[in-house]
Amino acid sequence: MSFSQALSGLNAASQNLDAIGNNIANSQTYGFKGSSIQFADVYAGSQIGQGVRVAGVLQNFANGTLETTGRNLDLGINGGGFFRFKQGDQVVYSRNGQLTLTQDGYLVNASGAKLTGFAAGVGTGGTPEALHVPTDAMSANPTTTVQAALNLDAGSATINRATVPFDATDANSYSYANTGTTYDSLGVQHIMTTYFTKTADNTWEIQVGMDGTFNPANQGTLVFDPNGVLNAGASTLPNVTFTPAGGAAPMNFTLGFNGTTQFGNDFALSSLVQDGYTSGSLVGIRFDKNGDIVGSYSNEQTRTLGTIALANFRNPEGLSPAGDNAWTETGNSGQPLLGTAGSGQLGSLEDGTLESSNVDLATELVNLIIAQRNYQANTQTIKTQDQVLQTVVNLR
Repeated sequence: MSFSQALSGLNAASQNLDAIGNNIANSQTYGFKGSSIQFADVYAGSQIGQGVRVAGVLQNFANGTLETTGRNLDLGINGGGFFRFKQGDQVVYSRNGQLTLTQDGYLVNASGAKLTGFAAGVGTGGTPEALHVPTDAMSANPTTTVQAALNLDAGSATINRATVPFDATDANSYSYANTGTTYDSLGVQHIMTTYFTKTADNTWEIQVGMDGTFNPANQGTLVFDPNGVLNAGASTLPNVTFTPAGGAAPMNFTLGFNGTTQFGNDFALSSLVQDGYTSGSLVGIRFDKNGDIVGSYSNEQTRTLGTIALANFRNPEGLSPAGDNAWTETGNSGQPLLGTAGSGQLGSLEDGTLESSNVDLATELVNLIIAQRNYQANTQTIKTQDQVLQTVVNLR
């Protein structure tokens, strides 16, 4: 009986050494979670137990520290949750966010598992799918509105239109001019020039030219009150129409002047914003804290390409290790609770960082010494039992 007790102790101590050795071996593995052995005594109704057994392996899912890597495809979870990957027909979960972009546009880990999430514009109501970064060019967007804010010099001389007709080539026929860029449906740039002429006190005429051509309909009037504030109700904003060459659709956009003033200062354009842009090709991607994959394009525009899905479990310790820093769900873990980063109990995402192993190397080395002594003690029990048995055999 005593030999079996000692053998059970040796087997249990050996498995404990294996667990500690595995922790030490993975102390530098990103996203690794340490484990420990749970022991239980073996008792079968006798006064003396029959030894020890390994009741289970307990995983420690405490968060590791986030280490900066500077690589834009490295992701760390600051808080709870797991990345969700599709590996063949199996769904696995991991805390390791070392990602690479394949030639066909998928984000994968070192094992080739594809990161999953929600398609752009779908939200968490959709079904998670393998995230794909499209290489398609961003289409051009024609200008539909332009907003300008400026100051018109209240001290400017009045120009009488009856005697001085407007002429873009004659600087004496207008008070001030500025230029801006607009885009047609093909993404071709067109220069918009706006001319301001003071025709009466607190009244300014607007003429808009497109690529040096003028349409009499592209006119308007700005009226200010005695305090130099724009009187929007009395003003007439120009609606600019222009037919570009090259087969683009006719342009038609409004020109607004919110925030424009008439003070006794120099002419100054403080803001000119329009909503059009040319086409652009994808030049890079980045990740937001909420898991959005944001594509940057050569036309200085950005677009959300998808959202990373995170998962949490009611009992993470019930997950089953699948190797390669991944786990699979089990009945003990419960079903995955899916969401986006920063929502509920899910942590935020930090790009350019990775979560280090949560193994405390100093603690594991101390545990290794204790486990070694435990193993030695069990071998000593076998040795002692052997000596007792030898004494019995030698009785005469």
